[in-house]
Parts: sequence; structure tokens; C-alpha cells
Amino acid sequence: MQYVKLGNSGIEVSRLCFGGLVIGPLQSGLSTARGAEVIVKAFQMGVNFIDTAELYGTYAHIREAIRRFGEKPVIATKSYAYDEKGAKASLEKARKELDVDVIDIFLLHEQESRYTLKGHREALEYYIGAKEKGVVRAVGVSTHNIQVVEACADMPEIDVIHPLVNKRGLGIGDGSIDEMLEAVRHAYANGKGIYSMKPLGGGNLLRSFDESMEFVLNIPYIHSIAVGMQSEEEVEMNVCLFNGQKVDKKVREALAQKTRRLHIDYWCESCGKCVERCRQGALEMVEGKLSVKRDRCVLCGYCSSVCPQFAIKIC
Repeated sequence: MQYVKLGNSGIEVSRLCFGGLVIGPLQSGLSTARGAEVIVKAFQMGVNFIDTAELYGTYAHIREAIRRFGEKPVIATKSYAYDEKGAKASLEKARKELDVDVIDIFLLHEQESRYTLKGHREALEYYIGAKEKGVVRAVGVSTHNIQVVEACADMPEIDVIHPLVNKRGLGIGDGSIDEMLEAVRHAYANGKGIYSMKPLGGGNLLRSFDESMEFVLNIPYIHSIAVGMQSEEEVEMNVCLFNGQKVDKKVREALAQKTRRLHIDYWCESCGKCVERCRQGALEMVEGKLSVKRDRCVLCGYCSSVCPQFAIKIC
């Protein structure tokens, strides 16, 4: 496994970051024990970096994995808190539920614009203060939007940026993948630690897995890439890919046989754009909520491309 310095933060991380969202209740809903097994497998294969968030509900999984493995990885977590009170509660919750004294990277979660950055300034100041006290090692933001990356690139108080990057730009809220890459390049040049998210577009690029992963792996201004993994086979495949090794045939076959499904996240706003886009008649509104007709869904992923909230995934 290759390890790199995360920008000017001084934190060394593996190129492959364990994306903690998919093991939790928002997606696969693995038990604490089962989720910990998958995480431990990643640790054993050299992954030393894990991404999570207060929203994901995976602190217990990570705590148990650390207990079993006996070593603490680099942990990045996030919160939607916007004021000091909320930020303090989120930080203490993370420390308590992860059973760690220091959070390596604490991020403002899913910032949408320069205006939301201003609206969350009080929380950011609290995290900066926690960094000065040694409770947090680095502070930053996660975002799907180019303008946030551009703004943070020129903010000396921001150490780490967690942007959305995939070959088709699925999920980017305000522009193209080329524009996002230019913003990321600028931030990287300014010493920001960059670890990207959603290289497979929330599961919608699984059919072009090799090409999608090759795309992000060949970007020279991304330090680490967070990939969601929910089984030992997925861990093995991704570690081999990141190490430039051939993926075992049995592992590929096991993953190819996995049943995939369309997943609708709870933050869906029922706008109906996906229903209009679906050519299979697989989506409908039932009592004001989006519903999937499983027998008609072909898992093409076209519906996700028009979702303004990025609330539809294949998993």
C-alpha cells in the first residue's frame, strides 16, 4: 500500500481510504460486529485511513474494528453543526463513541456554497480552536460543489478538502468534472490535503468499474480516494487495484454475482425528476414518496443523473 502526506496537514494516509458510509444504516446496515470484520480486513491489508460522519451511524463499527485490530487508523469525520454548541456536541460525540482522544480530521459536512461556509463559520472556528488544543489534528470541508473547493483553496485555516470526483461528474452540483478538477488542482497546489469521494458515482458507475477507478487513480493532485466497501471481497479487490496487482479471479466472480439494487436515501425530496427520466417505468410516486418497481428496474443509473439531491444510488 502506498502512503502519502495529506497536503500540508502532516498526516500520512494510505492512498485507499475506507469509505464508511456503505456499512452503516443508510445503506447495507451491517451489524457492528460484521462491519468491524470488514474494516479490520482493510486494516490488515494496509489501509490506515477511514472516512465517516456523524450522519452515517458507523462510529460503533469503527470503534469495534480498532479494538479488534489493536491500532488506531487516521479517522476523518464530519458534522452538519453550524454553531459552537452543535460543533462541540458533535466533536465530543465522535470522541466518545469512537473511544479516541483525538480526531485526526474534522470536516464541515456537505458544504454547498460560499454562503453555507459563512453560515457554518462559528462551527469552523470551534474546530480550529480544538485543533489548537490538540483535540483535532486538521480541519476541513466535504462538498459536492466546485465553488466550495475554489473558496477553500484560498482559506489558510482549511487543511483538508473532501470533494466529489468521478469520470462522469455524477453528483457535482454546480458544473462539470473538468471544472471540478481545475478547482481541486488549485487547492492541491495551495497545500490542501485532498481525498476524493464517490469514484463510482454512488454505485452508478459499477459497470465501468475499471475505467472509473483508473480515472481517479491517475489524477496526480488527489492524495487519497475514499471507496465504500461492505465485504472482504470488495476490500481485497480495491487493495489489489490500488497496489497495481491482479485481482483474484474468484474475488471478481464473487462480486459479479452480488445482487445490486436501487437505493433511495431518506433525504429524497420527491421532486419527480427521476420519474420523468426513467425510460423503464420503474419509478413512481406513491403517497408523495418515491417508490421503485423492482421488476422493471434495469439498474441503468440514469435516474441518479438528474437527482438534484444525489439521493439515488445502486448498491
